[in-house]
Amino acid sequence: MGNHRTTAALMRMCRLHRFGDDRLFIVPLDHSVADGPILPGDQLDPLIGTLADNGVDAVVLHKGRVPFVDPRRFADIGLIVHLSASTMHAPDPDAKYLVASVETAVRLAADAVSVHVNLGSDDESTQIADLSAVADACATWRVPLLAMMYPRGPRITDPRDPVLLAHAASLATDLGADIVKLPWAHNAAEMKDVVRQSAIPVITAGGPVERDLSGILSQVSHMLDGGTAGVAMGRNVFQAADPGKVARRVAELVHPTLGFDAEFSAGPALLAPS
Repeated sequence: MGNHRTTAALMRMCRLHRFGDDRLFIVPLDHSVADGPILPGDQLDPLIGTLADNGVDAVVLHKGRVPFVDPRRFADIGLIVHLSASTMHAPDPDAKYLVASVETAVRLAADAVSVHVNLGSDDESTQIADLSAVADACATWRVPLLAMMYPRGPRITDPRDPVLLAHAASLATDLGADIVKLPWAHNAAEMKDVVRQSAIPVITAGGPVERDLSGILSQVSHMLDGGTAGVAMGRNVFQAADPGKVARRVAELVHPTLGFDAEFSAGPALLAPS
């Protein structure tokens, strides 16, 4: 796994891949920094319990949200602490900056950290430098690094261009990431070529919001047809009327060989679709 093949790092990576099949289903819950509240304040803990019960490998949280979750939840689901931030109100919406350190994530018992880079943005140089610095810290602290790489900026005309996606994956690899999250290309054949060129596992961003479960599952199936190692899907899960049901069905696609029980552990309707 990248440059961090030590016992501590491998232990964290094994906890991240909770089912042991090298596939990942991640639910990002870091949107509130950029967009404002995504859940009522008392609903994060039960939501993560529901996700853990229904096959999600890991969640992404900012450092200040972790203490609001019962630590026992993380016996059954991985924790990725997101180190990047910006808000929708910023003069440059593509700028990202670090708001937490790898050391802080280690104190929170994180299994991994994540960093966001917008390739082609006006602020690209800062974001690439931050990714490199975090990778160095991850090597010191033996923590896996997920690089969230998006071709996004004033000179980017097609953010799903497979050439750009391959470049983003290569950049993540060269700077020391262990896993790279990318947007979906135009089709499965293009995505397969991106995955083939990447030296580290590729997972895909969750795509546009779908209100219909069949649409969500179709979207995930297409992503996996591209040869990716999994998906990172946020709003389509946590904004669903029944997040547990959606999570279980997506998990069945990401982990098809695990033989999940037919009955899923349905959680409460935590956040109705807007």
